[in-house]
Order: sequence, then structure tokens, then C-alpha cells
Amino acid sequence: MPSVGSHHVRRFIERYAELIAEHERELTELDAAIGDADHGSNLARGMQAALAALPPEGALPAEILKAVAMALISKVGGASGPLYGTAFLRASTQVAGKAELRPEDVAELFAAALKGIQERGKAEVGDKTMVDAFAPAVEALKASLVAGAELAEALSEAWKAAQAGSDATIPLIARKGRASYLGERAQGHRDPGSLSTALLFQAAAEALR
Repeated sequence: MPSVGSHHVRRFIERYAELIAEHERELTELDAAIGDADHGSNLARGMQAALAALPPEGALPAEILKAVAMALISKVGGASGPLYGTAFLRASTQVAGKAELRPEDVAELFAAALKGIQERGKAEVGDKTMVDAFAPAVEALKASLVAGAELAEALSEAWKAAQAGSDATIPLIARKGRASYLGERAQGHRDPGSLSTALLFQAAAEALR
């Protein structure tokens, strides 16, 4: 695939909304164990608002991403709204003005999203947050492209890395967010943000198949 157009970006958002809806209960149950029990419901509401806010056909990729960002920031409470909103906003800024995205543009927009999340949440890998899934996904995406993979294959590798990163949160003691108040009691529970991040990369991979 030589480039990614607005229809791919739109499909990515639509698929992510579908996946969040499918996993809403699971995400909320995970959050009930170590958080506020609202991650799934908040994100599901936010992604429905994002779908309603999508600009008309012909909008640039950055305009689509910005619309999603503003919907999440305005409609989603808790930590997930500001964090995902910042991620989509940084991604939109990274590709502003571009009608077609090259594979390296896609890698850079996800890297910009990760940087935004980390600056907003002050989290690093190992803190038992969404960064544990997002950072290895970005690394895998970049490495796959450097190795000569097609974008669809590279995004599949990113998805696998995000899933593995999410799995790796289960034994961790949380150092950020509400789960950090639980100390060792957070061990044995998957971080819900890491799962919603893995779903994000799943949506990206499936949108380009």
C-alpha cells in the first residue's frame, strides 16, 4: 500500500468504535478491579460522539483525527478522555495538511500520539498504564517499516506488540493513576487502558487489510 487516504483513516475510527463497543463490558470490569469502573462506558460514549463528529467525505486525515480528539476531550470523563484526546490531537497536528499519508507518516503520527500521552500522564513503560501497550506498538511499527515491511504488515506487528504489552501489565504494581493507590493489590489485574490501546492498534491494522 503506497499511501493512506482519508477513507482509511475514517475506517480506522469506525473500527475502533466497533471494537470499544464490543469490549465495553470487559474494559469496565477490568477498571472495576483497579480503577473507577468507567473506562469501557466512558470510551464507548466518547467513540460514539466521535463518529457523530466526523467531518464530511473529502476531509483531510488530520481533520478527521482532530474531530475525534475534540469529541473525546469534551465527552469523556476520567483519565481516558484527556489522554486519548491528546493522542488524537497530537496525531492530527503531525499530519496536518496532508491528503495522503506515507507509511512513515503513519508511524510518526502514532509516535506523536504516544509523546502526547506521556507528556499528559507522566507515565513510562512499567508503570502499568496504556503506555505499556502504546510504546512497544510504536517501536514495532517503526522497526517493521525500517525492515522493509508493508504498512499493513507493520501495523499487524504493532498490534501484536500492543497485545503483549497489555499482557505484561498483569503482574505489575501500578505506579500511576488510581490503580497506584492499591499497591500490591493491583497485581494480577490487566490495566484497562492497555487493552483499549491494543484495540486501537487492532483497528488500525484491520482498517488497512
